[in-house]
Amino acid sequence: MARYTGPKTKIARRFGEPIFGLDKSFERKNYYPGQHGLMRKRKKVSEYGKQLQEKQKVRYTYGLLERQFRNLYEKASHLKGRKGENLIMLLESRLDNTVYRLGLAPTRAAARQLVSHRHIMVNGHVCNIPSLLLTPGSMVSVRERSKSLEVIKDSLGSTQKSRYSWLEWDSVEMSAKFLNRPDRTEIPETINEQLIVELYSKS
Repeated sequence: MARYTGPKTKIARRFGEPIFGLDKSFERKNYYPGQHGLMRKRKKVSEYGKQLQEKQKVRYTYGLLERQFRNLYEKASHLKGRKGENLIMLLESRLDNTVYRLGLAPTRAAARQLVSHRHIMVNGHVCNIPSLLLTPGSMVSVRERSKSLEVIKDSLGSTQKSRYSWLEWDSVEMSAKFLNRPDRTEIPETINEQLIVELYSKS
């Protein structure tokens, strides 16, 4: 399936946030991309423009294509509670995002690759579907023969990742239990999900 593979710092600069994770290039140039980025005058953005920008920011953050994102929004719409909060909760429940949250990969893109290359197991079975939505009680673990992979060891050994309340990590077994779908207040990303709800409610 097609996936954005272009320059990520440029995208992050467009949104004014390091949405792909730690980025030294973004820290050096945290202004709008382009030849006249520093001199660019801030144009007044319409309400629709703000809604579209927020949706695009979340899409790039979690690495989803437009159709995937829309389908997940439709799924969130059928759950009890607020649509926007349900959407973020489902995004956090994806297998690739969970692998990233556990600190097994430095970025969500790297986490997606680990899953696609069959290095990750779910409930004792190898799973190569990054978009798999985990349910409470699911066990996520590193495949035995993949525990010595440098990318995993380096990621775990780098700056200590924050541990999240909805994930119970066992560093010896290199496995984790997905305790529950997280509450919106537990998710650190700066997202205004209501703008996304307003955008999709127009279509």
